[in-house]
Amino acid sequence: LPKHAGGMVLKRPAHTATDMPPAHMATVGSSGPITWPMRVPFVQSLGTELHHFGDGQCELRLELIDSHMNGWEVAHGGVVMTLLDVSMALAARSAAPEGMAVATMEMKTSFLRAAEGRLRAVGKVLHQTRAIAFCDAVLHDAKGVLCAHASGTFKFVRSLGSKSLAPGVTVHTPLQQESP
Repeated sequence: LPKHAGGMVLKRPAHTATDMPPAHMATVGSSGPITWPMRVPFVQSLGTELHHFGDGQCELRLELIDSHMNGWEVAHGGVVMTLLDVSMALAARSAAPEGMAVATMEMKTSFLRAAEGRLRAVGKVLHQTRAIAFCDAVLHDAKGVLCAHASGTFKFVRSLGSKSLAPGVTVHTPLQQESP
């Protein structure tokens, strides 16, 4: 229904900012999951699917199951924060210098509404230097409604090598020697 303000009729737009993903995030993703470029055992054990990884962007999807729920039978905040954190970290890692991984330095999360059904988290690098990446991420439910937003800072760190890679994935980088 229209709202009245001082004799004016105000109509709600068909879509508000919370209903639609930001324009820079709307085109990320694929029709199906892709292979994880590295091992992320905790996230993968949740059943998380990787749908995009590259060019400073990442998209994750997760179909919620009973073990992902809180006492109100909606997504537990830890699941939501994990999806946001990992989507930003993988976005940063996709833009990282050769042989580097990332570590979360800080993260701020805003929970906007309860998340239910199939979730979609999209992370993007906003700015990076040689040492850190500044990222943001959004999490939408199956209806495309914005449920949470996060921003984070990620430090580039030397990769642990093959220990962090998915089986069958090899990265050839020269080892850096520690100075005495």
